[in-house]
This record gives sequence, structure tokens and C-alpha cells, in this order.
Amino acid sequence: MGDIKHASLAEIRQMKERGEISPPAPGAPDYALPDTFWERAEAVYPERKTPVSLRVDPDVLEWFKAQGPGHLTRMQAVLRAYVEAKRKQDGAKQG
Repeated sequence: MGDIKHASLAEIRQMKERGEISPPAPGAPDYALPDTFWERAEAVYPERKTPVSLRVDPDVLEWFKAQGPGHLTRMQAVLRAYVEAKRKQDGAKQG
């Protein structure tokens, strides 16, 4: 967590004016935040992931890699979606 930087809203605006912050992606949603947003904002750190060694079929790995950078993140997202779907399914069976 040593690479986390802190900046005030004023500092962020100055960085944006200097061109140090990239503009949002085309089509990105623009949310109107209440004036008190930054006063109540809290940093939420992601849960640490557990490293594993996983054997996958070569064609599966190549398919994910062919989608561009972030193939391991996408593979994690697929696994997460499966787990959540199964939890929902199991919950419906019990309910």
C-alpha cells in the first residue's frame, strides 16, 4: 500500500489543469457528487488476493490473452461470476 498518494480536491483540480490527469474515457458516465462527498469519503482497500498456480487448457489461456491486457483479471472476473451465480442458486434452493 506504499504507492497510495493522497491529494485534496484542490490539488486534484490543479493536476487536471496541468494535464497530469487523463480525461475520462469517451462515453464514461458523469456523476454529479454532492458538495459533502469528499468530506465523508473513506478509502476502501481491496481485499488481498491469494496467489495460486492454476493449470488451464492452452486454448483457454490464449483466448483470454487475445482479449488484450488484463487477461488474469478477466479470468478472476469469470470465476467470481461463477461463484456468485452458484451462491445465488444455492440460496434459492434453501429458501
